[in-house]
Amino acid sequence: MSEVQVPEIKFGTDGWRAVISDTFTFKNVAIVSQAISEWINRDLAILPGKHKRVAVGFDTRFLSEEYAQTVSCVLAKNNIEVFLSERALPTPALSLGVTELNAMAGIMITASHNPGKFNGIKIKTFQGGAASKEITNSVEKYLYQTPVQTMDLEEAVRTKKVVRHNYKTAYVKFLRGYLDLKKMRNARFKVLTDAMHGSGNGLMREVLKGTKVRLSLMRDDVNPSFDGGKPEPIAEFVPELCSRVKNEKFDVGLILDGDADRIGAVAPGGEFVNPQRILGLLILHLAQDRGMNGGVVKTICGSTMLDKIAAKLKLKLHETPVGFKYISDLMVTQNILTGGEEAGGIGFKNYIPERDGSLAGLLLLEMMVYRKKNLRQLLEAMEKEFGRYYYLRSDLALKGRHFEPAKIKANKTLLGKEVVEVKDFDGVKLICSDESWLMFRPSGTEPLVRIYAEAKSLARAKQLLKLGETLI
Repeated sequence: MSEVQVPEIKFGTDGWRAVISDTFTFKNVAIVSQAISEWINRDLAILPGKHKRVAVGFDTRFLSEEYAQTVSCVLAKNNIEVFLSERALPTPALSLGVTELNAMAGIMITASHNPGKFNGIKIKTFQGGAASKEITNSVEKYLYQTPVQTMDLEEAVRTKKVVRHNYKTAYVKFLRGYLDLKKMRNARFKVLTDAMHGSGNGLMREVLKGTKVRLSLMRDDVNPSFDGGKPEPIAEFVPELCSRVKNEKFDVGLILDGDADRIGAVAPGGEFVNPQRILGLLILHLAQDRGMNGGVVKTICGSTMLDKIAAKLKLKLHETPVGFKYISDLMVTQNILTGGEEAGGIGFKNYIPERDGSLAGLLLLEMMVYRKKNLRQLLEAMEKEFGRYYYLRSDLALKGRHFEPAKIKANKTLLGKEVVEVKDFDGVKLICSDESWLMFRPSGTEPLVRIYAEAKSLARAKQLLKLGETLI
């Protein structure tokens, strides 16, 4: 008799993600939920003011609500009080809810920006931040160690072991309080937001209620296939938004990913604006317009422009591996003004240590109001002062390809420019004498290698990216 193969359950850069009905099954979701229950019951001491409860939320993906119910029933049977969202919601709304409820943790059913065939589980700390590697290692340690214990949902609700909860109201209230809505009240900027069929949908409209901002929404309905693409805020998946911003003369286009914790943007004329440039603008806005202080965090694949901005403003710059959990850790332990990752996750001071696409987009709009400029004009002013950096990324499937760090690091020049520095604490980044760079990093959420390139000319950035593809 052949040995039964145990499906692999492994937490990556931001939670556990897998293909629905392949590895991401109700059985495996229950197994992970039991492991999370063991982690809570065995490893977590109840902190002063905290309750033995968990906030559970879900996005608009296929079966997300049903998976959230499975999680809730397992936690409830393990004597953990559960506050289950009454509707699909952004991940940051769930994260904020953890702190509002004084809960010990949060669990969000989402695969973020992955294609529609994926779903996943994110774990949030009692502070509302991303779970550290130490936490996910503890959860993995308990996988398959004890039989799954669960109960009927109706019984759990009837006995109040599972409570249906409205997370949206407190979240909208917080965002309205964070923004300078008094200053924004009479602004007449024309804004188009692409919700990408995700859980951000009509939330910005509620936050901006009472202002004269002319907000239009697109793809704000539920479509678990995400038009056959990915709900990721990158140029490849937003051609219609770019076209509409150009043709209908919007002052800014904003893009939310599937669970609305990431941001992308489009400038007047239809140009896609990558999140690194957005982060640069928001550093300037918070420090100069709002007078806030603190350090700046970027990941290893972050733009060189962020170094220039931090130096000019005399703000301490931190560089981390890829993954918002590393930024989140710094936001808990140090005075951080803002931190962001290449994929569009940006977090802010005086908030939970969590990225928030909706807040990032709204703060970009707030900056436009403060400076009385549209997004194109803001970018031109920033790049006139700090220089223009062309930032590109390519994703290569690993089928038939191999990522060999030693081979990459052996390159002493790139397209005629000397490699003056190599960083390898997460992937491999080769930095040249002219500040251009090329980086390789296996994805922590999908079976592919991400290649990044940046240069002061678009031509060199494209050439570097093409060179990178030949080296894999």
